[in-house]
Amino acid sequence: MTETPIPVEELSFEQAMRELETVVDQLERGDVALDASIALYERGAALKKRCEDELKRAEEKVAAITLDANGAPTGTQPLDAG
Repeated sequence: MTETPIPVEELSFEQAMRELETVVDQLERGDVALDASIALYERGAALKKRCEDELKRAEEKVAAITLDANGAPTGTQPLDAG
C-alpha cells in the first residue's frame, strides 16, 4: 500500500526541500515509469514553488526588522510601510 503524500501546502520549508531533493534524485536516475515520472515532476514543481514562497516570506520578515542607531534590532515595521 502506497502512503498518501502530505499536501505540499502543509509541509515546512525543510520538509519540502528534503522531498524535492528526493524527487530530483528519482527523476535523474531515470528508473521511474513514465506515468510516475510525470507525477513526480508535478509534485516537484509544487515543492519548488512552496520552497520559493517560504523563502520570500522569510526574506520579507527579515527586511521588516528595524534597527536602532547602533544597529541593534528594535522591532519590526509593517511590510507595506515606507
